[in-house]
Amino acid sequence: MAALTLAGAIAGGFGLGHATPAAQGTVASLAATLLGAVLLALSPWLLAAAALAATLGGIWAIGAVRAQCEPGGDPGWVVIDEIAGQWITLLALPRPAPWWLLAGFLLFRVLDIAKPGPIGWADRRGGPVWVMADDVIAGAIGAALLLAARAVLA
Repeated sequence: MAALTLAGAIAGGFGLGHATPAAQGTVASLAATLLGAVLLALSPWLLAAAALAATLGGIWAIGAVRAQCEPGGDPGWVVIDEIAGQWITLLALPRPAPWWLLAGFLLFRVLDIAKPGPIGWADRRGGPVWVMADDVIAGAIGAALLLAARAVLA
C-alpha cells in the first residue's frame, strides 16, 4: 500500500485503488467512465486534457512510488493507468450517450483484462512508462473499435 503522498494519491486514483480488496481496476474504470461522461458533456477537449494529465501524471506517480511496488510489477492499488485508458477509450464518443458509455467501459475492461497483442507486449515490460502504456494502448484500441462500431451503426 502506498504511503500518503501526492504520488501515492495519484497512482491510487485518489482512493479508488483502495476502495475494494479485489477488482480495483474495474472499480476505477467504472468511476472513470462516470467522470468521463461529465467531462465529455462539458467538452471533448476537457476529457482529452484529463486523459493526457492522467497519463503523464501517472508515469510520474508510478515512478515515485516504485519502491512500494513489487519489482517490475503493477500492483492492484495502482489504478491511474486504468483511469487514463478508460478516458482514452471514451474520446471516441461525440457525447455521453448511455449505451455508448457502457460499450466503451466494457470494451476497455475486456481489452485490459485479456491483454491481446500489443497490450500484452507492453504489459510484460518494466517501468512506469510501461505500466501506463498497456492501458493507453488498450484505450486507443477501445477507441478505434468504438469508432468502427459507430461508423457501422450510423
